[in-house]
Amino acid sequence: MRMVTGSALAMALLAAVTGMRLQAQDADPAPVFAPTPAIYRDGWIDLDKNGRKDVYEDAHAPIDARVEDLLARMGPEEKTAQLATLYGYGRVLKDPLPTAQWKTALWKDGIGNIDEMHNGWGDGRKSVYATDLRRHVWAMNEVQRFFIEQTRLGIPVDFTNEGIRGVEAHGATSFPSQLGIGHTWNRALVRRIGRITGLEARALGYTNVYAPILDVARDQRWGRMEEVYGEDPHLVSRLGVEMVKGLQQDFTVAATAKHFAVYSANKGAREGMARTDPQVAPREVEEIFLPPFAAAIREGGLLGVMSSYNDYDGVPVTGSRYWLTERLRGEFGFRGYVVSDSEAVEFLHTKHGVAADAKDAVRQAAEAGLNIRTNFTPPEDYVLPMRAALADGSLSIATVDDRVRDVLRVKFTLGLFDHP
Repeated sequence: MRMVTGSALAMALLAAVTGMRLQAQDADPAPVFAPTPAIYRDGWIDLDKNGRKDVYEDAHAPIDARVEDLLARMGPEEKTAQLATLYGYGRVLKDPLPTAQWKTALWKDGIGNIDEMHNGWGDGRKSVYATDLRRHVWAMNEVQRFFIEQTRLGIPVDFTNEGIRGVEAHGATSFPSQLGIGHTWNRALVRRIGRITGLEARALGYTNVYAPILDVARDQRWGRMEEVYGEDPHLVSRLGVEMVKGLQQDFTVAATAKHFAVYSANKGAREGMARTDPQVAPREVEEIFLPPFAAAIREGGLLGVMSSYNDYDGVPVTGSRYWLTERLRGEFGFRGYVVSDSEAVEFLHTKHGVAADAKDAVRQAAEAGLNIRTNFTPPEDYVLPMRAALADGSLSIATVDDRVRDVLRVKFTLGLFDHP
């Protein structure tokens, strides 16, 4: 894992793990899979274990060339596995560390990202791998080592975590809510908050932070008011850009902004099943809700976007090519990857009723431009219907390739293939 210094936590963690080199300490259990030091060469990693430096293993090759070289080596199972989230220990994953069963699990072919691994939430809140910083870093490295050393192509995982008020983990700095921060109108302060959050996240093993929230508040009755910077799109845009730049400085981590699009205007400010079809005029969409995302992408180089589970004008955002491809990528120039908000894909079938079944919902989301599905259920719930859609021809492999390219591009940009 690449350690980044510059904050008190980063420095403390760096000292704690000095000399570890991805191996267990006396207090830690013996790894199930013996380390394979032979693949770690001078300046590169033999990720596919073939004894030669391939283009995707060459840190000096252009990123797009590395992406295409790796994509050409991947089979359908490996490609589809890159398009799903595995929620971490205490959420969906049952094991705090790799086990022999991982060699037959879906993620034997890799996985796009692992969310909230050892961050102290869910059933893992009492785990020593969440509360003991040295053990936490060792455990995160052990999980990454599985993907580097025990999968065919050695594609690293992107460790994601929440971070709108500091990275969500034991020992990390806790900042005020975004609404409190927004009251300062202090762009330099927000840049610093982003930088500290990114440094602490990377030191803890997280490479993608779900922040900032770029929703613009419209109704004070809404239950998520404290999560936004404010009700002024200019304020949200300016602070959002600074947060993205702080997080992504030196590509320490990727910033994933949320929730795209037109999310913070539910009917009567209510949650749950009422969050459909925000009652917003087209002019408000263009002048209030979209500018913060456009600014974060164009000025901040935003690497991640979370798609929302509402619809607009009767069309669910996560199943909309207009929103996820034409506007987000075509108009705003987004080059990162899109992850779904929880259950956004499933809602295409179960809530919005625009998909015939789970497989059709997966197809619609992938064709719209979604890269990675996230929900508090096993990744098989998304990957297996996707593989079935590929098998029956309702989803093209070209579409899957396009989605995988974005995921790989972000991982290469973050240096995960060179310093996992």
